[in-house]
Amino acid sequence: MSIVDKVKQMLGQHSDKAREGVEKTGDKIDERTGGKYSDKIDKAQDKAGEQIDRSVEGGQQGGQPGGEQRGHHEGG
Repeated sequence: MSIVDKVKQMLGQHSDKAREGVEKTGDKIDERTGGKYSDKIDKAQDKAGEQIDRSVEGGQQGGQPGGEQRGHHEGG
């Protein structure tokens, strides 16, 4: 099994945690840059979330069906 397959399997089993990590990391970067790159960070977070969704849909499903969390920045 390749490293890519292992990552896909982990994402399938823990997609909610991966999504949470993406959001927290993006928010932390946004905070440290004083909001200067908010639009770019938001786009990166969205793209990462889409990639997580694709990985889960791609076969290794372990996440919750319909558990999409497209909106972000609950605290900011």
